[in-house]
Amino acid sequence: MNLTASGVVLRFLFALLLVLLSYNPSGYSYFHWVHYSFSDITPYVVIAGVILLIGWGIYIKATLNSLGLIGIIALAALFACLVWLFIYWGFLSVNDISAMAWVIEVLLAAMLAVGMCWSHFTRRMSGQVDVDEIEDR
Repeated sequence: MNLTASGVVLRFLFALLLVLLSYNPSGYSYFHWVHYSFSDITPYVVIAGVILLIGWGIYIKATLNSLGLIGIIALAALFACLVWLFIYWGFLSVNDISAMAWVIEVLLAAMLAVGMCWSHFTRRMSGQVDVDEIEDR
């Protein structure tokens, strides 16, 4: 299966949707929904939480499988340096917590999208295929 530019964009958009639906500074997120209705939890809240949990599980498992812990740490370090660069250039202020949260959430979504796509990239560059499990026969 080939990875296309639209496939990368879709993976990023779904990751961004997952991250922003879970929490965002606007006050309209699953976190805020649970926080404000904690005393009166409904099945809607639980179903939405389970759906988000499934999404997180899929993205985190794929990211761990394709990048590994070292790759995740390296990518997180690169993104942290990008945030530092934005602060250094004056595009982002440490005092603006909301803007900082939005940038970090977009970068988290980017990390999850890279994790979903990385095996495709390495297969295309090296010709080698990543395998999750190897059966003993």
